[in-house]
Amino acid sequence: MIEVKELQKSFGKLEVLKKVTFTVDPGETVAVIGPSGSGKSTMLRSLVHLEEVNGGSIIIQGQALVDNGSYAGHAQIKGITSKMGMVFQHFNLFPHLTVRGNLELAPRTLKRESSSEITARSKDLLSKVGLADKADVYPSMLSGGQKQRVAIARALMLSPDILLFDEPTSALDPELTGEVLRVIRQLAEEKMTMIIVTHEMNFARDVADRIIFMDKGEIAESGTPEQIFGSPRLARTRSFLKL
Repeated sequence: MIEVKELQKSFGKLEVLKKVTFTVDPGETVAVIGPSGSGKSTMLRSLVHLEEVNGGSIIIQGQALVDNGSYAGHAQIKGITSKMGMVFQHFNLFPHLTVRGNLELAPRTLKRESSSEITARSKDLLSKVGLADKADVYPSMLSGGQKQRVAIARALMLSPDILLFDEPTSALDPELTGEVLRVIRQLAEEKMTMIIVTHEMNFARDVADRIIFMDKGEIAESGTPEQIFGSPRLARTRSFLKL
């Protein structure tokens, strides 16, 4: 589903990504862990063209978003990134729209289907994330955990093939984290292809098929949760996990 080759990104003289290479298979959940400033979010944002890289390749479902540092045309980029949904650390909900309005805005703007189909899907997805009774309320009336579940439902409205999460629980109070993680766990069980940048180590160990540990702009170590959390090869990984 995703193939990343020797991805490079710099902000001025600061090299943020140093030849990052990895793949993600269909239906796989990959958790990306590592210290702050290790390049995790920059890597994730580059997959949906929210960051432009300086070198390397990103291939999504066989189509090159960027090939050896050269980007595809605007229309092709739009087509490739439309297959992916992204959930951000901060919910980015429109405060002047109801929960239902937030979910239905993009599908109605794109006009790919009937109004009744859009309404039915928003209803189904709000039920899926446990918020069927919140369709007509505004974001200001929701808790942080509820807002993040709305953001997940909104990302699912365009039926993406790939879902990306950038620290989905880091802006939440600890007691609200569980309700968001339950939704993500359900998606993993349904074999949605996902990359999750997270600081929730227990969650990463329980849900991910594979763990990528990033440090100083590089993938320092990658493996199964059992290998990374049980017997990591590198002293740096052990130090980060406090093993």
